[in-house]
Amino acid sequence: MTVRQPRYSKEEFARRGDEIYESQVRPQVEEGNHGKIVAIDLETGAFEVDASEIAACDRLEARCPDAQIWIVRVGSRHVRRFGGRTKKAV
Repeated sequence: MTVRQPRYSKEEFARRGDEIYESQVRPQVEEGNHGKIVAIDLETGAFEVDASEIAACDRLEARCPDAQIWIVRVGSRHVRRFGGRTKKAV
């Protein structure tokens, strides 16, 4: 198994990922995929969508073996949530 090394600083990684998602990917995936994961290769713009983060990344890596992967959850600013949350009153 090859260990992939990051080619960008954390700041550049995030900037590129957000830019590609907003300008190229979001318009294609937003409708009908709320809550799903998008894995994006920062160098090619290739992406995969799946309910599973692992499945999306695995498919993207199969297509782009040297991918620098940025992960986004459709319709959310966060991929994961830590800690509890209160239930909404109905």
